[in-house]
Amino acid sequence: MEGVISIIVNAALFLLKLWAGMMIGSIALIADAWHTMSDSISSIFLVIAVKLSGKKPDEEHPFGHGRWEQIGAIFIAVALGIIAYDFGKQSVESFINREQVVYGTVAIIVTIISIILKEILAQYAFYIAKKTGNDAVKADAWHHRTDSLSSVIVLIGILFAKQFWWIDSVLGFIIALTIAWATYEILKNAINKMLGETPGKEFTDAVTKEIIGYYDEDLQLHHLHIHNYISHKELTMHIRLNKNLTIEHGHEIASAIEKLVQDKFGMMTTIHVEPILYDYKKIEK
Repeated sequence: MEGVISIIVNAALFLLKLWAGMMIGSIALIADAWHTMSDSISSIFLVIAVKLSGKKPDEEHPFGHGRWEQIGAIFIAVALGIIAYDFGKQSVESFINREQVVYGTVAIIVTIISIILKEILAQYAFYIAKKTGNDAVKADAWHHRTDSLSSVIVLIGILFAKQFWWIDSVLGFIIALTIAWATYEILKNAINKMLGETPGKEFTDAVTKEIIGYYDEDLQLHHLHIHNYISHKELTMHIRLNKNLTIEHGHEIASAIEKLVQDKFGMMTTIHVEPILYDYKKIEK
């Protein structure tokens, strides 16, 4: 639903800002229009990604299709990156050629409408992302937010355009940098989750507390990693136990911990068991 609303609103805003930008010959306003259009493109990717990620696990994909959300986020970031480069280049060329733009009332009205509508879309998308934990929706929300901020920058430029001939080209470059930063943040988040994450301290402490509470003898945890398939998450860890325990006893402890993590945190767990005070140098030789 969020994606469909985004597509409709962004398409309308794109036409409105493109018309205003072409009327006055403003790179900043036209860049802002295409930034908005990229929201429609990203929303289409979002709708497709959410649809694909909802498919159930199958023989070829036993962990489900949840990572389509990350793939969708990467597509969005690529679209943003292309737009950032293009308008950054145009802005530099405009500055070198000392091109000046004269804004009017139409540009002010269009820009204010864009700021209000885009921030409403951003707030709505952030709400949905927080509720569902969907990274693609969160990426789309940031896309709306950057578009709103870029329109704020354009509005400021419009108010000072008569005093500074270079304002349009500088604003266009600032918008390009804003888009580039959003690209970086979205890519970093999506790629980190696809590669595997080191759990945060809060999560690690919570897991450790639960496990130590269950097993009150010598036990050490390390090498905790999360493998995030969105609809399915796996936790891997190493545990060190008393070296005098039997293999059977060690297996029982590991199995009990796996059940504990499943019940408390909703994650499947794979555990590698090691003896405490294990001499790794011997095995290396």
